[in-house]
Amino acid sequence: MPLVIRTEDLTRRFGKITAVDRLNLEVEQGEIFGLVGPDGAGKTTTLRLLCGLLDPTSGRVTVDGHDVRLKIELIKDSIGYMPQRSGLYVDLTVQENMDFYADLFGISADERRVLTARLLRMTRMEPFRDRAAGKLSGGMKQKLSLMCALLHHPQVLFLDEPTNGVDPVSRRDFWAILYQLVKEGMTVVVTTAYLDEAERCNRVGLMHQGRLIRCDSPAALKRKFTEPCFEVQAADPKRVRDFLEKSEGVLSVEPAGAVLHLFLYPDRTSAASLERSLMDAGLGPANFKQMIPSLEDVFIASIRKVTPAAGDAGRD
Repeated sequence: MPLVIRTEDLTRRFGKITAVDRLNLEVEQGEIFGLVGPDGAGKTTTLRLLCGLLDPTSGRVTVDGHDVRLKIELIKDSIGYMPQRSGLYVDLTVQENMDFYADLFGISADERRVLTARLLRMTRMEPFRDRAAGKLSGGMKQKLSLMCALLHHPQVLFLDEPTNGVDPVSRRDFWAILYQLVKEGMTVVVTTAYLDEAERCNRVGLMHQGRLIRCDSPAALKRKFTEPCFEVQAADPKRVRDFLEKSEGVLSVEPAGAVLHLFLYPDRTSAASLERSLMDAGLGPANFKQMIPSLEDVFIASIRKVTPAAGDAGRD
């Protein structure tokens, strides 16, 4: 598929803080690409750079072959942007908000009638078209924001944590809408801190402290992680975790319900060796079972791998 978005060593600094650090990524036409990371990873800044809402300190962004910094007028009508903070007018109804944005986009009366009717059907918001935006639920507000971003037929849609704080049913409905848009040929770039949502994307870029640390499909990210992952069952998981965190050759160990998920460097230790060490320390027996990691496991281990002594703090 042709490339729609490309960044080359994209960097953005705010004073001494580097929010986005030499970012290189490519997004293909007709895919859902997810930028995933904790709060402060640089996701929002990246999205604003891709949309041309911020100028890079250095590096380059192209959308549909055009340099965003130099040719923003050429591409602004082909992109849609939905920020974290709603741009809705709470005193206006659903229909009035859509009419307002249609006016901004210069959409004719005949075209807007067709568009608004289609969008209201797609989002199942027809019964609420006369309700004030301020009286909508969180999920409905997000649907309305999405409709306003879609009124001008964008080819590329940028969504900044669109389901943050939204209930599970509304999140599911929102993603169903995105799948329909992609089926019709749209390209979607979405930021999220939810790893379960990342699983819904065609490809995912894992971000930490402004850097892209891994990029692939969710399945490939889990399959290709080089360090083996083990589920560890023990009588006292907290003490076992404390012991393993200090052990040679352990990349990361995190609680997962009643068990632990452990990544280790196979050239420096082994599950059998760690089992023996736990027995010698009076913390055994412990059962080590190799497993396929979750995307959350991979993300945490990836952060530990690039910043083994650091926490998860980043910048946004």
